[in-house]
Amino acid sequence: MTYSINGTELLLQPTRGDWLASESLGRDGMGHNVYPGVRQFKIEWQLSFPSGTAQLQDFFEQFHVTGTAVVSLPRYNYPTYEFFSYTGCVIDEPTFESYFSEYQVNVSLLISNIRT
Repeated sequence: MTYSINGTELLLQPTRGDWLASESLGRDGMGHNVYPGVRQFKIEWQLSFPSGTAQLQDFFEQFHVTGTAVVSLPRYNYPTYEFFSYTGCVIDEPTFESYFSEYQVNVSLLISNIRT
């Protein structure tokens, strides 16, 4: 299983992928935390060649105004490591820190609006 967006496998599979902790939106009348109904997943690459980062930018540009994507990610809170296709995902613009030789360093992509 691999990371993919709308059925297209990423050119370079990530170095790291993390489900981000949900932040509390406040407390209800009983004092319990209220959390959003969607989650976020951050994908990172220590080094990426420019075509790999360009693919991420193309995905962002394809969906950033009005569209959502189907993203294949490791399944949230599941007893085995398997990938699942999450629909309705929003893709943020990819970022990177610097260039090292012909590579881009510390590339990251945030996927949000994930209903688990």
